Amino acid sequence: MERTFFIIKPDAVARGLVGQVIERIERRGFNLEALSMMTASPELIAQHYEHLADKPFFLLLVQYMTSGPVIAGILTGPEVIKSWRDMMGATNPLQALPGTIRGDFATAPVDGIVANVVHGSDSAEAAEREIGLWLGK
Repeated sequence: MERTFFIIKPDAVARGLVGQVIERIERRGFNLEALSMMTASPELIAQHYEHLADKPFFLLLVQYMTSGPVIAGILTGPEVIKSWRDMMGATNPLQALPGTIRGDFATAPVDGIVANVVHGSDSAEAAEREIGLWLGK
């Protein structure tokens, strides 16, 4: 059974979308192995996105991800990494197709902040790193 890390981001929490995102996860047949609501520190976000630290949008990303509580968790299921990423849709909400979480719920970028509702690990290695970083498991 494969597992992956996911985040329901601050914009989705603030807009009351948590239930709809969780419903899609459950409808897809994934198992919720862990869930935690927290407000991420700038240090945690810097560690999580360290591969983007030299990008011009990095400070906006930190600002966005620390702007309110998030739901962090672990999903398990067959090929859950690819399936969850397909369900999320394109990173940029303007390119996300209808039917994906971002296509249905994300808004266009405002003042350089891409508020795109959810995150999912892009590989098994990234999932294990992110799970350890966020949840210590």
